[in-house]
Amino acid sequence: MAYAPTMLDGPTPSVAIAPEGRAVAGQTYVIPAREGRAVRLEAGQSLWIETPEGTQVCDFFALAAESPAEMLSMEHCRTALGRVYLRTGDELVSNRRRAMLTLVEDTSPGVHDTLIACCDQPRYASLGADGYHANCADNFRAALAAIGVTPLHVPAPLNLWMNIPVEPDGSYAWTPPVARPGDRVVFRALMDCVAVMSACPQDMTAVNGAVPQLTELRFGVVAA
Repeated sequence: MAYAPTMLDGPTPSVAIAPEGRAVAGQTYVIPAREGRAVRLEAGQSLWIETPEGTQVCDFFALAAESPAEMLSMEHCRTALGRVYLRTGDELVSNRRRAMLTLVEDTSPGVHDTLIACCDQPRYASLGADGYHANCADNFRAALAAIGVTPLHVPAPLNLWMNIPVEPDGSYAWTPPVARPGDRVVFRALMDCVAVMSACPQDMTAVNGAVPQLTELRFGVVAA
């Protein structure tokens, strides 16, 4: 029988930062390389995310606490913002066009991606991976499972620090991040929600560096 990999083959299942994913305000949490974590946010709280080495991309997702069917939507964000790139002060919206988060601070050059789907097992198979490869889609599902949440599907993420330049002819390239060590973003929650972060395991393209060096991410929650 052919091998059929599942998220149970990945590194994230059953790992939660705390019961129900509720962070202690002021505490720093680590997301190991290739893994994902989920955290619950109350409206008014802020979430900071840091790339310690500057080369590690974070696939970022958010779900409304009241309904996992309402998710942060890059399609709707691009429509609301009128552009594909983010700026400090932007409100990010859900698939129901409700404001979920505000980007209140960004110490990096501001290069993030809103176009590319998260990596998954078929993507790695198409790149030539042999057997199971950790991926952001499974990290998303597993991080939520660890806090008792079942999403309806895997949405397109906000790819923090991922550098996908778009050319005038509409083509794009997979290039290394331009973030610096210790760069961070800060989001303020505009509704109760669940944020999910995946330290992207992509080591078959240049998105985590010309010579990919997969590293940890760090995050924390600031009280309202």
